[in-house]
Amino acid sequence: MKKLTETKAKNFDEVTYHVTQEHGTERPFTGQYNMHQEKGVYRCVCCNSVLFDDSGKFDSGCGWPSFDRAQNNKAIAYLVDTSHNMQRVEIRCAQCGSHLGHVFNDGPTDTGQRYCVNSVSLDFEPADH
Repeated sequence: MKKLTETKAKNFDEVTYHVTQEHGTERPFTGQYNMHQEKGVYRCVCCNSVLFDDSGKFDSGCGWPSFDRAQNNKAIAYLVDTSHNMQRVEIRCAQCGSHLGHVFNDGPTDTGQRYCVNSVSLDFEPADH
């Protein structure tokens, strides 16, 4: 796993740095991709790896962008997170290790998954028209 260079991390705003590098969380219902519905792919803001696409995105009502599957399961690293007196599964970019959010087993589709992702950890690339 490649680590994000300090130079790039220093160029992030405070929230993006806190979320991606310090495993923080943006406030719910504030992220630019929460209600985003365009066709295209969502990339890691740190290393540009493709993580999700629009076909797996849905509105879970939780306040963060939600996906029912990763674009490629090798793009996501899964770690046990026992912070805040809970047991959850943290998701990170497998390429650079940046924190993305968490995945839960309460998704509404056939995958049963809900990848709850911080908008600031993502960049969006529209599909070619």
